[in-house]
Amino acid sequence: MHLPWGWIVFGVVITTLLALDLGVLDRRGHVISTRQAALWAAGWIMFAAGFNVFVALTRGLPSGLEFTTGYLIEESLSIDNIFVFVLLLSYFRVPAQYQRRVLFWGVLGAMVLRGLMITMGTVLLGRAHWLIFVFGAFLVYTA
Repeated sequence: MHLPWGWIVFGVVITTLLALDLGVLDRRGHVISTRQAALWAAGWIMFAAGFNVFVALTRGLPSGLEFTTGYLIEESLSIDNIFVFVLLLSYFRVPAQYQRRVLFWGVLGAMVLRGLMITMGTVLLGRAHWLIFVFGAFLVYTA
């Protein structure tokens, strides 16, 4: 995906899948069973594996392995998010039938804000390289 159209297609596909997930597949707002959740997880993992094959075929095996590595790291890091979600949903007493919708909008909001922060950080670092020390100090302080 060296060309900008590749990123445009990627963005359209992801946006379509997110809209399909919330707008079409979850209109009822029902409680999801463990079996349903496992099937959904398997489907998303298979989708990612298919994309990984596409990356490996179009960009080479090293890029495919990089995608696999990044995907596995993100999956392992998401485990702590489940704990936080359970705590927050319990604390705010969100009814089970609305939890999926709350999580969807929370994740979507986090993705949009993360994208904005990455874009703004990139622009700032491009204009004032010395800010890398400020960002680095902030990371060390917050760690």
